[in-house]
Amino acid sequence: MDLSFVPLLAILVSLIVVIPIMLSSNKPNLRETWTILAAVIKFGLVLMLLPGAIEGKSVELHLVDLAPGLPLALNADPMGVFFAVIASGLWIFTSFYSIGYVRGSGEHKQTRYFASFAVCLSATIGIAFSANLLTFILFYEMLTVATYPLVIHNEKKEGINAGRKYLAFTLTAGLLLVAASALVYHYTGTLDFTPGGIFTEVELPHTTMLIIFVLFLGAVGVKAGIMPIHGWLPAAMAAPTPVSALLHAVAVVKSGVFAVIRVVGYVFGVDVMGDYGLNDILIILSGSTIILASLIAFAQDNLKRRLAYSTVGHLSYIVLGVALLTPTGMTGGIMHIAAHATMKITLFFCAGAIYVNLHRTEISNLNGIAKVMPWTMGAFAVGAMGLAGIPPINGFFSKWNLILGSLEGDMVIPVIVLVVSGLLNVGYFFPILYRAYFKPGEGLEKYGEASPLMVVPIVITAALSILFGLFPNLFFNFFDLAVDISATLFNTGSP
Repeated sequence: MDLSFVPLLAILVSLIVVIPIMLSSNKPNLRETWTILAAVIKFGLVLMLLPGAIEGKSVELHLVDLAPGLPLALNADPMGVFFAVIASGLWIFTSFYSIGYVRGSGEHKQTRYFASFAVCLSATIGIAFSANLLTFILFYEMLTVATYPLVIHNEKKEGINAGRKYLAFTLTAGLLLVAASALVYHYTGTLDFTPGGIFTEVELPHTTMLIIFVLFLGAVGVKAGIMPIHGWLPAAMAAPTPVSALLHAVAVVKSGVFAVIRVVGYVFGVDVMGDYGLNDILIILSGSTIILASLIAFAQDNLKRRLAYSTVGHLSYIVLGVALLTPTGMTGGIMHIAAHATMKITLFFCAGAIYVNLHRTEISNLNGIAKVMPWTMGAFAVGAMGLAGIPPINGFFSKWNLILGSLEGDMVIPVIVLVVSGLLNVGYFFPILYRAYFKPGEGLEKYGEASPLMVVPIVITAALSILFGLFPNLFFNFFDLAVDISATLFNTGSP
């Protein structure tokens, strides 16, 4: 079967379904059927590309030339397919969960909500399958614009302010991305993502290379949540919880760290990063972000804000893994994209179920809730322990490879950062579990679990976190894919 148009179809399916979603605004069941149908079809299309990706093959599609040497083109390479499987797969669970959430909390403008969600997933898959920086910019900015209505969904002052902050950060980052890409084209004559880097045959002064790298760092570092350009992310917690799950586990911030991998491995290349010492900048920034975000998380009584700062820290696990410039470290960073996705979406799903069911948002008000919401809090415990790096949950496996990658590069400080971060994760998650399980609660007698539309996705994503920890290659060959991608970037695998 010719797979040439599958990447394009995977992008378009959720974009096309926006029309019937909007036309079904007065028929919620039909509207949400369109949402689920698009999610399942998108995932199925992405899975069609997985066998080729496992074999190291790519599916390319040239769309149109905007100018000579500047094509809009798609390339479903192993790295893109890895990311697309995660994003499209988790969208199915997020769609079911969203139905339970918006109905349970009586959200307004639900049609706009589902339509915006669909556009976001089109943009995310477009980012995954972009063959070059020009195509990447198009979908990266599309994701920014499509996410804005979700961030301001409640249309209250807090949400509007969060949306303005989000746009200020992300649109500025988009301009930096355009400037950085223009410089790349000026010096290399190409914008194509190339395993091993575009700059390998180009010798530039150190200052010039540093300027280009700093522009890229500002461009992709915003969505990757690198401090100090992370400020939009905690503010965006004003959005509904499924949007928070989208921001933190499926689309926006994962697109940011995916972009970091593209920039390091496919624009600069590991050799250039090391020769110019650019990775040292990433190591310092990511290591600092991991520790500082974890410390700030302690001070947050709002559950979603504590989870937000946890996300800021864990995104930099991925950045650190890439910055180590070792094959095992790169593998660990890539694997943590998948691991963090299942764990963090579980935690945000739990926070949303608690809000819809109990109308509680502060950690200090969660005493005893495990007795009335045992499935929800059991799943929360899985996600929390996984983020702390406790086996056999998948967070342990990715962190183990990050530590091995640090030792492979004879770097001790990143190991210390990772170990300390694990302890800090225990420190800010344990009080939540202690309150839920061991402190007596009040006014909970009439409550039980949230809607099955919410609880079932919670349990499934928690179970996946355990299963992928025990069997990293289960279903999708994630570990083998990560190893092969890393090998290609270090020129030890097939190009």
